[in-house]
Amino acid sequence: MKPVIQEEISGCGIAASAALAGVSYAQAKAVANGLGIYAEDKVLWSETAYVRRLLNEFGITCAATELPFSSWEKLPERALLAIKWRLIDGRPFWHWVVFVRNGEDSFVLDSKKSLKCHRRRDFGRIKPKWYIPISGNCR
Repeated sequence: MKPVIQEEISGCGIAASAALAGVSYAQAKAVANGLGIYAEDKVLWSETAYVRRLLNEFGITCAATELPFSSWEKLPERALLAIKWRLIDGRPFWHWVVFVRNGEDSFVLDSKKSLKCHRRRDFGRIKPKWYIPISGNCR
């Protein structure tokens, strides 16, 4: 699985979906826009319904509920993680990233444009609040 870089400040959900689907950011954005989902909408960082709809459109199944993060070892093979979780005016916001486990190898795909390396293994620096298990046709 390859990282996809977000092109808008709140495009991390679109980029994470693109990485899981194995498509470009532009392709995922076009599909999202067709569903009425736009990167400019800050709700992408504070609600899960939009990302769930986009993943469903790509044939990717995700769990119906979020699970609290307890450890990297307990994560499934694929998961959407909520990191940089915070409250702004009483509303939760976070950054979407993708966790991938391939046998003994684990990494996080982070779409943030300014990162030098988008395939992260600095797990001690990443502080997930919760995650959504992913199954289905990930690429």
